[in-house]
Amino acid sequence: MARALEIADAVEFLTHLWTVAAQGTSLRLSAHQLRALRVLEEEPGLNLTALAERMEMGPPTASRLCDRVEAAGLMERVLHPRKRREVQLRLTGHGRQMLDEVASRRAHALAAVLTAMDPRARESLHRGMLGLLAARDRGAPDADASGP
Repeated sequence: MARALEIADAVEFLTHLWTVAAQGTSLRLSAHQLRALRVLEEEPGLNLTALAERMEMGPPTASRLCDRVEAAGLMERVLHPRKRREVQLRLTGHGRQMLDEVASRRAHALAAVLTAMDPRARESLHRGMLGLLAARDRGAPDADASGP
């Protein structure tokens, strides 16, 4: 449990680093807005219901979120080519540029921290993160499933 708490501290630091890097972009976006853009990048053309499900929020909340992202020119709603009643959500070129800018700022911020680490610790961290991703890919339980 002590090790998990130490790792939680490191994750909190990384979360802060991620947030600060994202807030330094030309357009400040909330974590939910960035996440919506990432989901739409991974799955272009989702409808509002599917986006809400992937983000684990209600459709009205997702709709308001999309309104703000669309008003910023980062996303657009387009009619589905075969289903007249369905609206697809798609990133705009500006939305893609914003995601690229955030990714670049985050990579630079992380690289600065990694450079300051002892090379052996950096290599151990790399191996550990690969192990974490492997556990995720094997279906490791999420926070809701594991309890206190």
